[in-house]
Amino acid sequence: MARILLIEDDDGTADEILMELGRAGHAATRASSLAQAAPLARGDAVDLLILDRQLPDGEGLELLASLRAAGQRTPALVLSALGSLDDRVRGLRAGGDDYLPKPFALVELIARVEALLRRPNDTRETRLIAGPLDLDLLAGRASRAGRALDLLPRELKLLDYMVRRPGRIITRSMLLQDVWGYSFEPNTNVIDVHMGRLRRKVDGEGEAQLIRNVRGQGYVLDLPV
Repeated sequence: MARILLIEDDDGTADEILMELGRAGHAATRASSLAQAAPLARGDAVDLLILDRQLPDGEGLELLASLRAAGQRTPALVLSALGSLDDRVRGLRAGGDDYLPKPFALVELIARVEALLRRPNDTRETRLIAGPLDLDLLAGRASRAGRALDLLPRELKLLDYMVRRPGRIITRSMLLQDVWGYSFEPNTNVIDVHMGRLRRKVDGEGEAQLIRNVRGQGYVLDLPV
């Protein structure tokens, strides 16, 4: 059972989501404003955030960005009637791990929630060192040659996935299935947005490129020999 905080001001939408989350076996709490949500979202009190963007006292992405700036790594699913490409990109750049435009089917919402809540199997290694990369999965930290990488949870999962498959072409379909948990390919560029952000963080100015885009195929992690 996961602890989920739903930040949604519309009563009807909130009631439907809370009911569906309960049916899926999760313990969900609702906040209807940023003021109510802020104290509930901080720390490790919840396992997942589901937040609307347009709230009575401000923009939900502002709260999310402030949480990320403070080091909060709780996965976040952004809900919004603002569904253009620019809106989705803004949501992901603010720290969202996924973005679901309204209106949406509740079955898709639950599928995305379950994908976000998936964690590596306890039998997997939790400390990975590959070339200049050092990943501490339990602590949620990563570094390159001693330089700390400020990665969001989804970005850390992506890097974890690539570090375990160095030199191999990793397709978008592989990432959607194995990292996002989708059994279908949604009509979105979520992979490209996350990978672009990850590449900018991993490959700093003056550093050798580690993450390479293979046009029309996917991505490769090139580690020095």
